[in-house]
Amino acid sequence: MILNEMSSKDEILDNIRKNIKATYDLPEITIEAIRYADKVSQFTETIQNVGGQVVLLEKGQDLNSCIQSLYPEAKVIASNVHEITIANRNPDTVETPYQLNGTDLAIIQGELGVAENGCIWIPQNVKEKAVYFISEHLVILLDKDNIVNNMHEAYRQIQIGAYGFGMFISGPSKTADIEQALVIGAHGAKGVTVILISH
Repeated sequence: MILNEMSSKDEILDNIRKNIKATYDLPEITIEAIRYADKVSQFTETIQNVGGQVVLLEKGQDLNSCIQSLYPEAKVIASNVHEITIANRNPDTVETPYQLNGTDLAIIQGELGVAENGCIWIPQNVKEKAVYFISEHLVILLDKDNIVNNMHEAYRQIQIGAYGFGMFISGPSKTADIEQALVIGAHGAKGVTVILISH
């Protein structure tokens, strides 16, 4: 049945192609997308506006100590990031996503930040992507030099990794569609901290 549907579709498209009388070149489109004098400041301000926070890791400052000072009460910490030594759960080695239930803090690697809307591109780089959504709080590590002005620039750079999944995250999970009340942590992390790392 699926083969018949596909052949019907192909037949329709072939008929359309045969009956095209005139063709036109696509127009040249130039988009003057927004740009910022200071992308890092704009990114930081936008993250704060959507309920997150940004921490600039100073050169020589210990990353693990920085995270512990931000989340001193986190007991279950999940991460597969090589530099993270405080993690006691690895989303690459758990047998099922259910084993990530109860994660207080997930520390994940971001690839690209966007100053325009404060979002970070996260290509799936863990076996169990549930860690992105099930943890109470997220820490996203991001190279300070990997911040672009706008989504046009971002889409030219993003890549889907081996797992075939990726997403943009901007601040903590939130919804305001129920009785027009803003709820933080409705279907994901209640808090998001982006740690900008200088190299």
